[in-house]
Amino acid sequence: MTVQRESICILGATGSIGTNTLDVIRRHPERYRVFALTANQNIDLLFKQCVEFEPEYAVLTSSEHAESLQIRLAEHNVSSKVLVGDEQLAWVASHDHVDTVMAAIVGAAGLLPTLAAVKAAKKVLLANKEALVMSGAIFMQAVKESGATLLPIDSEHNAIFQCLPEHFVARGIQSCGIHNIVLTGSGGPFLTKPLAEFSVISPDEACAHPNWTMGRKISVDSATMMNKGLELIEACWLFDVQPQQIEVVLHPQSIIHSMVRYQDGSVLAQMGNPDMRTPIAHALAFPERISAGVEPLDFMQISQLTFEQPSYERYPCLKLAKEAMEQGGNTPARLNAANEVAVAAFLDEKINFDQIAVVIQQTLTETVYAEVIDLDSVLDADKQARDRAQHIVDGFAAN
Repeated sequence: MTVQRESICILGATGSIGTNTLDVIRRHPERYRVFALTANQNIDLLFKQCVEFEPEYAVLTSSEHAESLQIRLAEHNVSSKVLVGDEQLAWVASHDHVDTVMAAIVGAAGLLPTLAAVKAAKKVLLANKEALVMSGAIFMQAVKESGATLLPIDSEHNAIFQCLPEHFVARGIQSCGIHNIVLTGSGGPFLTKPLAEFSVISPDEACAHPNWTMGRKISVDSATMMNKGLELIEACWLFDVQPQQIEVVLHPQSIIHSMVRYQDGSVLAQMGNPDMRTPIAHALAFPERISAGVEPLDFMQISQLTFEQPSYERYPCLKLAKEAMEQGGNTPARLNAANEVAVAAFLDEKINFDQIAVVIQQTLTETVYAEVIDLDSVLDADKQARDRAQHIVDGFAAN
């Protein structure tokens, strides 16, 4: 009996999540086939991926390299058709031939194609936390209305998902005997670095995460713990909880990926080596389990597991994110936009590492709070905050 292979669209195929997803798919050619791959600037890697996996479509965000990519593919007898632009991203994500969409485009750019996949009732593997940060209520309402399957890929949210009871979605946190959710974070590369040295941290230092291999933007977010703040906001929407029901705990070893405390005193934790192929394989095959190529956790090699409370003095971005979720409305969208501008400026060496939080704080103060009515109001808030944050960055750069 021939089993129909699951058809996969990977939004952000050349990033760390995309390449790890393809590694899992490579191990299970009998289960999965690649329908579409999308990329922003890494054309050479996208070309190699197309040669290996032969997707029907390769989608680029701009037309700059589209013609040359199409020619290179034709020269290697690869029939993949090259498409360009945001509309084409949304088109492949919602295509009738697609079963599952890996939403791994970093930042606000991933919102519209991910939402298109949700509205088309796809199985959506969500690695793009900004989609929920910017438009949580709209996004989750679209999931409910379309009947899409939403599975979290962030290691922390995937861990929480694995620790929740099967009837959680139907009954909610209050009826499942859950006390609270514990969101773990490594603390990044500057857990013990003196605060006085934060102003001279280089982009390369900020991107050198001690446990995880990630893209540069998310690595900086990990160093500031804005990543954990965005994950807190995402967890609120994914699991229908309030910020006060989530505790952030520093766990430098990154072995326990998150935990759920129950009212009877039990704590369920999901553990494993820090490798994104584990949550990817879990979500791809859910509710089954498949090999991810990840080594089993060897308890004899673990010297200790430590935990501590994060300091808002060291990690002001975490505080800003929690406050943004508590305020609600368009504040998380403005927070995310300001952070993307500030991180890009830091990576371009236009501002110092410790000025990232300053740019975000000032942007939130100088932009307007509003309720989120529809997607246009989210995008308006995003643009407003980006423009203001860029103005603030330009002021820093001029001094």
